Amino acid sequence: MQCSWKAVLLLALASIAIQYTAIRTFTAKSFHSCPVPNPMNCSLSQETESADRLCDESPTFAYNLSRKTHVLILATTRSGSSFVGQLFNQHFDVFYLFEPLYHVQYTLIPKLTQSKSTTDRRVMLGASRDLLRSLYDCDLYFLENYIKPQPVNHTTDRLFRRGASKALCSPPVCELLGPIDIHLEEGDCVKKCGTLNLTLATESCKEHGHVAIKTVRVPEVSDLRALVEDPRLNLKVIQLVRDPRGILASRSETFRDTYRLWRIWDGTGRKPYNLDVTQLTMVCEDFLNSVSTGLNRPPWLKGKYMLVRYEDLARNPMKKTEEIYGFLGIPMDSNVERWIQNNTRGDRSSAKHKYGTVRNSAATAEKWRFRLSYEIVEFTQNACQQVLAQLGYKMAGSEEELKNLSISLVEERDFLPFS
Repeated sequence: MQCSWKAVLLLALASIAIQYTAIRTFTAKSFHSCPVPNPMNCSLSQETESADRLCDESPTFAYNLSRKTHVLILATTRSGSSFVGQLFNQHFDVFYLFEPLYHVQYTLIPKLTQSKSTTDRRVMLGASRDLLRSLYDCDLYFLENYIKPQPVNHTTDRLFRRGASKALCSPPVCELLGPIDIHLEEGDCVKKCGTLNLTLATESCKEHGHVAIKTVRVPEVSDLRALVEDPRLNLKVIQLVRDPRGILASRSETFRDTYRLWRIWDGTGRKPYNLDVTQLTMVCEDFLNSVSTGLNRPPWLKGKYMLVRYEDLARNPMKKTEEIYGFLGIPMDSNVERWIQNNTRGDRSSAKHKYGTVRNSAATAEKWRFRLSYEIVEFTQNACQQVLAQLGYKMAGSEEELKNLSISLVEERDFLPFS
């Protein structure tokens, strides 16, 4: 019996949609193609029925069946994200990438750090989501679209902070390092390993059971909804937050030129008329919007979102790390435990790099209280009052209270994962 023209049209449109999805998902990859009904005949031949049964019995390409967990550390600059990243970098079965979205930002919008444009953010986010999806699928070739100069024969020496990823400094990506090189400094890894072969990096990614990526270039968790809901991924978001007063103090110390006016205010007691307060308020707004989304527990974040305060992690790193791995459903590795023990009791001499992770973590979390003047602290508390209350950070009512470490400015809060 012949189909009506409406049925033919619907089948043709379905066929086009299926083919487009397959091309987008599996470009440059081989995969088994299931048959599409012939629009000229509603009945399927015996051969097609047989192929259909084969497709029914085989895993569908639309879902993540590899049991990989895809982890995204969602943070902002100077919030302790490098420290949290190391909790995954040290795990033997986690392929960790440090800030791959750096290349998207500085290729598409080189001056994004100074830009407040909504359009710039939208462009950045669209490209970032595409790159993240590809990286979680272990398609590191996609990075070549953003690395400048363009990699030659899939090799490059321009990957941002390559040495911060243990997997990119180990076999099969780098065969030149032996057992004695396990604790290399970041720069030494780059010197010894030479250029990065993205083909070998892709192979290494596929050999690992899980993929973790750290970024400070996605403002809010709602910007990740398309990835969270993508059935090809098993994405779980760890949102890291820190007291905005601590973030401001750390940024002023680290980015001395960018935060020069804040330093002038701190040193002279006079607030510059041209102070860029958005350097502070944007952090608080992004935190407020993102955390509000997470704590409201929308269905699309069920089992996918965990809020972590840096201060809680700094005070009890082992316990908090165990909670994080429990949320992810990944067994905690002894390498991670050893790294925590060796890197949370450091002294001043152990902090060789401004982005380093060796420190007395509990003391670091409180250090801002002696770095900022009370005037700036009071300004910050007024500007960020809503998010401070939301996250359980207490106000300092006086300079004496600010400097008195026996008075905790962090409330006891138990932000349980949304499961």
